[in-house]
Amino acid sequence: MKFIILAGGSGVRLWPVSRDLYPKPLLNLYDGQSLIQNIYKLALSLADEQDIVTVTNFRQLNDTRSQLHNLCSTLQIISEPMTKNTASAVASALYYLQEKKDEIVVILPVDFAVKSVSAFKEAVEDAQFAAKKGFIVSLGVKPAYAEAGFGYIQIEKNTRKTKTSKNENNIKTVTPVIKFIEKPDISDAYEFVKSKNYFWNTGIYVSKISVLLKEILTYAPETAENFSKEMFNEDNTINYEYYEKLPEISIDYAVMEKTDKLAFVELKTDWKDYGSWQEVYNNSEKNDEQNVIQGNIITNNVKNSFLYSSKELVAAASLNNMIIVDTEDALLVCDKTRTSDINQLVRKIKDQYDETTKIRKTVIRPWGVYTCLNKGKGWLTKVINVYPKHKLSLQSHNYRSEHWVILEGTATVILEDEVYTLEKGTSINIPVQAKHSLQNLTEENLKILEVQKGEYIGEDDIIRYEDIYGRVVK
Repeated sequence: MKFIILAGGSGVRLWPVSRDLYPKPLLNLYDGQSLIQNIYKLALSLADEQDIVTVTNFRQLNDTRSQLHNLCSTLQIISEPMTKNTASAVASALYYLQEKKDEIVVILPVDFAVKSVSAFKEAVEDAQFAAKKGFIVSLGVKPAYAEAGFGYIQIEKNTRKTKTSKNENNIKTVTPVIKFIEKPDISDAYEFVKSKNYFWNTGIYVSKISVLLKEILTYAPETAENFSKEMFNEDNTINYEYYEKLPEISIDYAVMEKTDKLAFVELKTDWKDYGSWQEVYNNSEKNDEQNVIQGNIITNNVKNSFLYSSKELVAAASLNNMIIVDTEDALLVCDKTRTSDINQLVRKIKDQYDETTKIRKTVIRPWGVYTCLNKGKGWLTKVINVYPKHKLSLQSHNYRSEHWVILEGTATVILEDEVYTLEKGTSINIPVQAKHSLQNLTEENLKILEVQKGEYIGEDDIIRYEDIYGRVVK
């Protein structure tokens, strides 16, 4: 059995914490780990690492490698040249696996968690049986409330039973789907919840590789008709020409709403979605006023709300059912019941303040964090914090030089073939194209001021030669 993990989304509904260059899959939202780490571990509970393929995009490739390299020794990551939603991501992974076309594949999004791994395994095993019979199986859960941001599965009230063996006690059920409705109107969602034969779609699908690929080519041929094994480079990046003109559409709209091969298996455990701020609120511990408080927050007469601040004090009074998320460069205020409206809001923001949708001023890295202070044409300043006993990769930049000033701690700097030990108040220049590494070999935090200068200032201007976090492209 193969697993495909879809980790290339931008997580628009979790803006402003989630940004294009450090999106939802990389955020620590569940049990002290990122969503991609949680789902990869879940896949490992059912498969060997060589049977797991992760799909991300080129902007998130290094961070995805960094977060997964401690979980396995063999990483299979497909890198999309741009984000085109889940239909193309699934299709590309299926073509990558097409030599195993008769095997079962499990499609996993990254924005969920389950309470019981054993219940998840049981549901996948039941779905695997149905998939062998030619079905595409959707794992669903009972809806807890009306939500317009989810897909809904309408099933027959009487299931069709198919025996797996001659043993009369060993009977599996295949439940055909009457209708699949992706993101209905809220009024319809309320009606669905009242019924006993509608379930939330978790986004988890189980199918034969050949069956799912055939359905994609039948109902969404423009998504994959030009795909082939030749689309992949040696490092599993996808050539730009294969993606440039693809439609941006989800696998749910493209295939699942249209196919007649859809079946259903209930996932009988607590399923937590982390796709929106409302869901993060629902899945978080609350105080006596039913508020979720994260960061420097003071409230008075605030109830049923989610309040987050990454730095500054946020004071709130006389509010109910609100989402307030404050970061270094953006503030979100939203009705908690209308978080689906954030998608349209972010599209408007992109038209006017594109930078605030791309990356936060404070960015988490495996070795520490950095905060951008200011930038202009040809220059940028940032403060870099390196954790004790951590180090940055041995790297170089083609278009910029850097000047480092030690603010706190002791820095070990590798510059070409020389090693320098720099104390507080000292500085060093890093020329363009010079191989260099910043390291903290002490037990104390290291903080430096970095000034970048050059014709191009961008995080993608980097060549890594050595990296303990698995980010070197071979």
